Amino acid sequence: MTQDKRPLLKDLNLNFGKRTRLHRILYEHGPGNGMALILPIDHGLEHGPRDFFANPESLDPAYQLRLAKEGGFSAIVFHIGLAEKYMREFAGEVPLVLKLNGKTSIPPETHAFSPQTASVEDAVRLGADAVGYTLYVGSPAQDKDFIQFAKIREDAQRFGMPLIVWAYPRGEAIEAKGGRDSLYAVDYAARVANELGADMVKINIPEYDKAKSQLYPEPYKSLQLSTREALEKAIKSAGRTMVLISGGEKMGDEELLEKVRISFEAGAAGLVFGRNLWQRAFKNSLEIAERIKRLMMEF
Repeated sequence: MTQDKRPLLKDLNLNFGKRTRLHRILYEHGPGNGMALILPIDHGLEHGPRDFFANPESLDPAYQLRLAKEGGFSAIVFHIGLAEKYMREFAGEVPLVLKLNGKTSIPPETHAFSPQTASVEDAVRLGADAVGYTLYVGSPAQDKDFIQFAKIREDAQRFGMPLIVWAYPRGEAIEAKGGRDSLYAVDYAARVANELGADMVKINIPEYDKAKSQLYPEPYKSLQLSTREALEKAIKSAGRTMVLISGGEKMGDEELLEKVRISFEAGAAGLVFGRNLWQRAFKNSLEIAERIKRLMMEF
């Protein structure tokens, strides 16, 4: 059991609105054991249509909504346009996480910044159970990012809306210190989310790159940690912010399940897996989702 490694909903200092909405995500949908299995579909804005070539059916957001409902997911993530156009038939059946900022992948990420595209009030109007915000830790634009985020955090507190932060290290300064997926970068991003008031934080599993290891700042340069230990370190840095693990690019079934196991052994509170599920044929997506949920119930 890894409950002692992750914060539990009952232990968090949340107002009634946040507690009620997070209860729906963590206990009334998905695995239902206090963990979240969230299906993101923000890729059309962030990456463009290229991500849907692997499974042309997935170009229609109704595909992911049907998958979220039939597969028993905790929530689905949409930007505002998709939420307004496609959620009506699934309202009340699939919890919504409304993404409040975003950008395209066309400009270079040297000054990564995602401008606000929707509001917490929009999320309330659409019946969302949480909002999402991408925060680029280390980007030269992080000053205006922090200011934009602070207003959203204030609104989320006022409306009782849980706030999930996509904490992504970005920028030349991050690359100069070993890259966006190093333990240094991921650990820092997890701590920033906790410091700035996130209720949940989405991070990548830290990776060790021997070729870049000499770029890591001390004491990270000297750490000799397994993948699970590195993730455990980042989860500890997130403190009383629940940690969700990013799925990333599509991988094989067994590799994906091993990622799930490592995540929960380290103390994660949930998963945000998109391409690894909806880039598969529908039947296969349901099958791997069921295997993931069975594995989650072991922790």
